[in-house]
Amino acid sequence: MRSFDSLSRRGLLLSLGAGGVLAGSSRQALADPVFAEYPFQLGIAAGDPAPDGFVIWTRLAPRPLEIGHGMPSQPVAVKWEVATDRGFSTVVQQGEAVARPEMGHAVHVEVTGLQPGRDYFYRFIAGTERTATGRAKTAPAAGSAVAQARFGVLGCQAYEQGFYTAHRKAAADDLDFIYCYGDYIYEGRGSRTYTGSGGTMENPRQHFGGEIYSLDDYRRRYAQYKMDTDLQASHASTAWYVTWDDHEVANNWVGDIDDGVPPEVFLLRRQAAAQAFYEHMPLRRAAFPRGSEMQLYRRSSWGDLLDLNFLDTRSWRSDQPCGDAWATSCAGVSARDAQILGEAQEAWLYRNLDQSRAHWKVLAQQIMVMDLDRKEGPEPGYNLDTWAGYSIPRQRLLDRLRERRIGNTVVLTGDEHQNYAGELYRDSRNPEGAPIASEFVTTSISSSGDGQDQRADGRRYLADNPFLKFNNAQRGYVVCDVTPERWQTEFKVLDKVSDRNGVLTTRAKLAVASGDARVVPA
Repeated sequence: MRSFDSLSRRGLLLSLGAGGVLAGSSRQALADPVFAEYPFQLGIAAGDPAPDGFVIWTRLAPRPLEIGHGMPSQPVAVKWEVATDRGFSTVVQQGEAVARPEMGHAVHVEVTGLQPGRDYFYRFIAGTERTATGRAKTAPAAGSAVAQARFGVLGCQAYEQGFYTAHRKAAADDLDFIYCYGDYIYEGRGSRTYTGSGGTMENPRQHFGGEIYSLDDYRRRYAQYKMDTDLQASHASTAWYVTWDDHEVANNWVGDIDDGVPPEVFLLRRQAAAQAFYEHMPLRRAAFPRGSEMQLYRRSSWGDLLDLNFLDTRSWRSDQPCGDAWATSCAGVSARDAQILGEAQEAWLYRNLDQSRAHWKVLAQQIMVMDLDRKEGPEPGYNLDTWAGYSIPRQRLLDRLRERRIGNTVVLTGDEHQNYAGELYRDSRNPEGAPIASEFVTTSISSSGDGQDQRADGRRYLADNPFLKFNNAQRGYVVCDVTPERWQTEFKVLDKVSDRNGVLTTRAKLAVASGDARVVPA
């Protein structure tokens, strides 16, 4: 049994209020703790908005970068409140959750009983300590008429390679929600420099520690990212829908494959990564990890305007063909048994698309669907970590949309560290008829460091791929303004991310009209 004196000397909890329990064998939550240091250093977040509520999240971590995060190995009580006003004069829901050591003292509360389509405000309290106030908007009532939605898309936020100015700007954008497509953290060791398209650059800040493998490693990496106040502001400004890509685990992993690592060993790493991801994201209980797997693909709706299908393009994907080589092609691209979504997720998606009655059907996912030819010369070459490296599942998806006349489908993508907009054909080398769907690819928040308006390869892509309508290589995020009649995507970019004071501008606005998948200037 660890004594109270030993806890006090370590500076964890100075004291416990009446009813507090010290015995290490007890599973009862501690009451009214008094912290030596502020316990909410990782901020707050809300997620997965529904018509009657959303998830709210926080994590107690007075010393976020220490193993044990400055907390005793015991459960701690955390109170929460939801109000209709920022001053909390009208509290409509409140309760008490338990921050458990098994989960890194993270708290996930699924708030229900709220009214649809309106703003709410939330906060947490532990002892005498209180969080900042967060805002989240409930989704409109299911099937209700919605005239407009305005939401953000962002991701790829390598901590070392730039500041989170884009998050600070997004926080001020008054968005209904944010979709984060993944690469929330990066797994690599701390490094003074990185190599990008402009050569070797000096990182403006560095990761703490080496490459991450264990649960403690992943927890500290998330803590380092979440201590950034601009990221905290972005989370506090609106509810997020989150999915993951590869760097939450390891670069370009798929299924149980991480090159050179035995599958059973890699799955141990994936299990640690999955637990840490859940611990730090505003996810519902349905996403709770089961070993190395998480249920991250899910559906949400925004009244009759949007059906949002959030996909997981990593967990059930088959290995990249051709050794995952860049800008090439091989027989493996056309493998009949290749999978991107896996059979269960693919069937789930097709059912959703068949049954949807929303104006717009959204595929919110990670890797480019456009079969972009990235190789100079007459022979095509693809990024084989995208849908273009898996022609059969790609064709199945687009055939489904075309044959069943599922119109107004928009794909939202990340991963590329560049902005793209274009049109989807079954075979873009031989396009037939009108485009089947539209795709908008959002650049990174910070990954790849300071960008430029357009790289030489981007100019070549535009020249060689007529279905591609826009390319830009700066950092930033996207805002989508959607009505029943039109989908507009606004590409917001920063002149630099090596300086916290980068200047944000709108680089382009592109639009898709209802009933017409062509991408045109807005």
